[in-house]
Amino acid sequence: MTQPVDPRIARNRYFAMTATRIAGAVGAVFGVVLIARAQDWPDKAIGVGIVLAALYMIATVPRALAHRWRSPPEE
Repeated sequence: MTQPVDPRIARNRYFAMTATRIAGAVGAVFGVVLIARAQDWPDKAIGVGIVLAALYMIATVPRALAHRWRSPPEE
């Protein structure tokens, strides 16, 4: 039988996953602001890249952390 996870560790892991989601949302907003204020297309392209990278981060990083920290199945 496996040992239960300490509640403090579980709380800190939850906060880490939430912080990555918030950081991704802030990055996406920054990219949208950059797109809106840009005058020429290279700056707009950078903004689109930032938005896409932030959305990718929001979608994958918390799931990867949860998978990494998952408890092994009990036998």
